[in-house]
Amino acid sequence: MKLRALKLTPELLVSFLQGKACAYSSNLPKDAELLDAKVDLFTKQVTLIVRSETFEDVAESMAVPEFKLTITTAEPQLALKPSAPSAPAKADIKAESVGAKATQPQVSRYAAKMENEFSPEQRKLLSFTVKDDCVVVKPVTFLKAEWEDINEVVRSLGGKWVKGDIISYWEIPLE
Repeated sequence: MKLRALKLTPELLVSFLQGKACAYSSNLPKDAELLDAKVDLFTKQVTLIVRSETFEDVAESMAVPEFKLTITTAEPQLALKPSAPSAPAKADIKAESVGAKATQPQVSRYAAKMENEFSPEQRKLLSFTVKDDCVVVKPVTFLKAEWEDINEVVRSLGGKWVKGDIISYWEIPLE
């Protein structure tokens, strides 16, 4: 498994996408392929899973090692510009309407409080995401004896276990 995890802040990723003053040094291999991206709102972290033939091979049973990306501050040399002026895309309109919601910080705050109901050991075994009107709690590893304790916490918060064909998780409604 020739994978590495890059960990960034959402602000750094947005700054990069906007072409603002940040540039990555060349320590990322030229053959790097982006395989997955995950945003964790609670820890304010974006994790990118990258594959490259130059990475040292790691056993699949091991956790994906972190790749230390060297970041330097510099003026961008090239800004991405649309090839022709056009009407705003649906994604742009949706992004503006989502940004206009005043309730979003309250939802994140409530979800963060919900996460704090779990012990630090339990939080290491779980991922938390906000989806529509609930917090989705997914195990990141196989839970053995911990499942019952976590299930008790979820049920005390008004949540339930959702059994899926491939992925099962807990849903806790936002009040």
